[in-house]
Amino acid sequence: QVQLVESGGGLVQPGGSLRLSCAASGFNSDYNAIGWFRQAPGKEREGVSCISNSDGSTLYADSVKGRFTISRDNANITVYLQMNSLKPEDTAVYHCATGVYSDPICQYEYWGQGTQVTVSS
Repeated sequence: QVQLVESGGGLVQPGGSLRLSCAASGFNSDYNAIGWFRQAPGKEREGVSCISNSDGSTLYADSVKGRFTISRDNANITVYLQMNSLKPEDTAVYHCATGVYSDPICQYEYWGQGTQVTVSS
């Protein structure tokens, strides 16, 4: 059974940084990607970034390109999202998710409970 547990969220000032972590287990071999999406109150879910399990290819939403970096530790099956130059509009619950690698947006089938990121002065 797929389990995804996020950590690392919190309150940060605009321009600050956070690193989110996702501990993953029980992968389904049908799914070849892992990544992050976010959900803000009153807004649609937005795919943020994902990484291919096979070759490490990455995808980013235009809104975070150049500011966020996704990476993974294959030994521990942990996925990270380094978020720099944070803006108030980045405020959302960030969910780690696994699914199918698809350009421009990965298609997710399982996700975790999420971690709150709040960018405010």
